[in-house]
Amino acid sequence: MPMNDMEQNHCPEVEGKNVDYFQRAQWLRAAVLGANDGLVTVTSLMMGVGSVKEDIKPMLLAGFAGLFAGACSMAIGEFVSVNTQRDIEMAHIMRREKAMKNGGENYKEEADQTEREQLPNPVQAAFASALAFSVGAVLPLLAAAFIREHKLRLSVVITVATSALIAFGVVGARVGGTPMLKSATRVLVGGWVAMAITFGLTRLIGSKGLQM
Repeated sequence: MPMNDMEQNHCPEVEGKNVDYFQRAQWLRAAVLGANDGLVTVTSLMMGVGSVKEDIKPMLLAGFAGLFAGACSMAIGEFVSVNTQRDIEMAHIMRREKAMKNGGENYKEEADQTEREQLPNPVQAAFASALAFSVGAVLPLLAAAFIREHKLRLSVVITVATSALIAFGVVGARVGGTPMLKSATRVLVGGWVAMAITFGLTRLIGSKGLQM
């Protein structure tokens, strides 16, 4: 009996925590993914251009182009994805409603109405993704905007990107209830790899005589 009482006392708390993390999953995924994509994409573009051009203008232009294109792409992609998810869930609700009515089961319209209200909102998801991408993308742009010396500019951009990647990993782990070190390391290494590949390949193409 004491064990049962203890289990009853602890289960609601555990279930509450699980529900909290599950409810956070949708917006957390979009926010972390969007911010991380914005940071890595724009930083990689700027590093790639910076590998063959010392002038600050092409570097900033590439960064702004990446910000605008990426934010639009994230918004459209999230809008289409969430609409598809919404259509699938709505079709499931309608099939279940029809089956219950045809089978003579007790149909609860209130329950289905609640489920409809809880369906994901495509417009909100698109806006959140675009905003998160823009927040991540603007960091390397701000870092490079006022530094004229080429090597120092690249170093500052890398430093800011590294710090932001670690921060995104820690925040994502903190809110999502996952191990911080593992999350931060995964985000950091992934970002470094993307930046290194972009920098190396762009520099290689530039060194082969491609006029820019």
